Amino acid sequence: MRIKMEELVFEVPDNVYEPSDDSFLLVKYSKGLKGKVLDMGCGCGIQAIVNAKKNPENSVLGIDINRAAIACAAYNASLNRIKNISFIPSNLFEKVGERHFNGIIFNPPYLPTEKHERIGSGLNDAFDGGKDGRLILDRFLLNFDRYLSEGGTLLLMQSSLNDMEKTVSALEEKAFSVTIRDRMEFFFEKLYVLEARRL
Repeated sequence: MRIKMEELVFEVPDNVYEPSDDSFLLVKYSKGLKGKVLDMGCGCGIQAIVNAKKNPENSVLGIDINRAAIACAAYNASLNRIKNISFIPSNLFEKVGERHFNGIIFNPPYLPTEKHERIGSGLNDAFDGGKDGRLILDRFLLNFDRYLSEGGTLLLMQSSLNDMEKTVSALEEKAFSVTIRDRMEFFFEKLYVLEARRL
């Protein structure tokens, strides 16, 4: 699959999540982040690469648990001649170390998924949010703030399928203000771009 976005070209093989409406909605806002930027669960690299292209002074890191996604994102960065970017395989923040970021982007796997609905490939990690759709999201919210610099911004894709109020409450408990930057409605769910900043 070949996708064109923001004058960039992305090659996406079958074993990597293909960007869809949620990715395209999020990129409208993620491309504006400045400084050191982390794209959590980068997939084919669309958020990270667009941000790096639009902000050549930025330093952008993309991470994903799926090694095929990391290889794909690195290839797409090379394809588009993007230099201010790197990619590493990591289960959430496992391999991030002591780095801090001015902006963090996360489009988590948010679909409520029963055991019998899982598929046996790295693609499963792109959509499988566990029984309530929050399995990965709650793990992320637990300690993402340790990696966000003072004055930093979190851009988070949130689905109506996995309890937005719980997400907002978790962020507010960490003393973040939360703004809905955009939304998109489908017949079965609503998608929201949440922006969280430290109070």
